[in-house]
Amino acid sequence: MKKPIDIVTATFDSPLGRMRVAASPQGVCGVWFEGQRHQADASAWPTVADHPLLQQATAQLTQYFAGQRRPFELPLDLSAGTPFQQTVWRALQSLAFGQTCSYGALSAQMGRPTAVRALSGAVARNPLSIVVPCHRVLGVDGALTGYAGGLDRKAALLKLEGAL
Repeated sequence: MKKPIDIVTATFDSPLGRMRVAASPQGVCGVWFEGQRHQADASAWPTVADHPLLQQATAQLTQYFAGQRRPFELPLDLSAGTPFQQTVWRALQSLAFGQTCSYGALSAQMGRPTAVRALSGAVARNPLSIVVPCHRVLGVDGALTGYAGGLDRKAALLKLEGAL
């Protein structure tokens, strides 16, 4: 993830562990579980607990975990990714609450049926866990595969959404 100097962060405790939320002037640019693979080094970013967008993001995530929110309504900043990654992350946003698909199906939906490996790499590097629902992508046989936040969290998120 690119590290602009104008990013601010906040942390909060979710039912699945401590999370960090990051925002740039363009929107929410990061949502990670503590210890998650592929997360940005946020050590240089200031913590601003009372930042309005970070408060809005943590409130919506809290509502999601309580079963009170389905779509997120947040401005997002996907600029940390390559153009291909950004395309994949936008495609993930088309997966509705409780809906799952395979990596291959998502790749085909994007018109790139032979790009499954590249797509899976982009899914793994999604900087906006839960908000951009990479947890809804499964193996071809419905297997729980690849989640940077851990397969136990992926299963818990899918169970929360009624997809398991």
